[in-house]
Amino acid sequence: MNILYNIIIFLYRWAIMLGSFFNGKIDRLRTGQKEAISILRKSISKESRYIWVHAASLGEFEQGRPLIERLKAERPDCKILLTFFSPSGYEVRKNYEKADVICYLPMDTPRNAYRFVKHANLEMAIFIKYEFWANYLFFTSRKKVPIYIISAIFRPKQLFFKWYGSWYRGLLKYFDQLFVQDESSAALLRSIGITNVTVAGDTRFDRVIDIASQSRYLPLTESFTNGHLTMVAGSSWVKDEDIFIRHFNETPGLKLIIAPHVISKEHIFEICSKLKRRFVRLSEANAENVQDADCLIVDSIGFLSSMYRYGQIAYIGGGFGAGIHNTLEAAVFGMPVLFGTNYERFREAVELVKLNAAFPIADYEEYCAQMKILMHDKDFLQKTGEIAYEYVQRNSGATEKIFAVIKNS
Repeated sequence: MNILYNIIIFLYRWAIMLGSFFNGKIDRLRTGQKEAISILRKSISKESRYIWVHAASLGEFEQGRPLIERLKAERPDCKILLTFFSPSGYEVRKNYEKADVICYLPMDTPRNAYRFVKHANLEMAIFIKYEFWANYLFFTSRKKVPIYIISAIFRPKQLFFKWYGSWYRGLLKYFDQLFVQDESSAALLRSIGITNVTVAGDTRFDRVIDIASQSRYLPLTESFTNGHLTMVAGSSWVKDEDIFIRHFNETPGLKLIIAPHVISKEHIFEICSKLKRRFVRLSEANAENVQDADCLIVDSIGFLSSMYRYGQIAYIGGGFGAGIHNTLEAAVFGMPVLFGTNYERFREAVELVKLNAAFPIADYEEYCAQMKILMHDKDFLQKTGEIAYEYVQRNSGATEKIFAVIKNS
């Protein structure tokens, strides 16, 4: 089975190589993976040992960030090696100040994994959520380096729990401790004989609380809302926008902030073309025109998490595509959340729906019906927002639970 795994990795590497000729993102991935070992050789100090934190992408990094910063707070001199698989993580966080060395993770071939572990001089390894690279786990374990996975979540459909998944199940034995989000994940692991499991929760709750506490004061946004009922649409895609912009055009009493997932010129122009009420782009906003606008289009990155503090209702995009984006960034500010129907893979969204603090909508009609309730029943709006806020607060604390275990490794 290990031979088959390595063949799959070999084919994957060739697919990336071919794809790099046609796609800039894939080319950045290939180039970054190629340069990773040389970065380690130049940057890793032989006199120091490193805590290796691997995040597949930006979302996983944000999940692991509270633990990195807790480690640095407790041990300011500890060295952090941060790796990414996806360019969307590396390109955004390649200058993250809490990490001492940042690079891509080379493809998981035996040669790459051996060289990586040889040069990295590891103290411990921490993988975030869904990372199970066989060769890296093998060579890291062979060096007697403690290995952890944090904020992990397991489902019955995963290969670990299939009758033909015995080799894949074996990868779980490399972990000294698995920190999972919920009891159902722990029960699944126990059913296949994995008992070194701690139900710690999800570190994303700690992260969004931290983000909310550091949210920026945005005077132009405050002038824009000016006491009006405001919906913040975060990480929206075209199908999301077709629904909430249509409703907004027909609802004079509502203000709208749109922070689309893609902020290309073409997409921003498309959004503008759909709006029938007055709007202004954030990049062009000033003290005068922002007060006259009904819609504020966020055409720059880095503002969304602070924008939520100025709304009373949130819409989270992605639910008509691959899956919804981060609902917790909105919920932490005490607002009900709406999104499309593809949300069931996200535990926090499922739980918020059960608590009646989030509302999945299948189409324009369902969206209008839910918005009518939220807009006209102030008590209901306040209650659902309070439920969302309390849910986030109640589920915080995962970082401390994990840190209490690994600090003595």
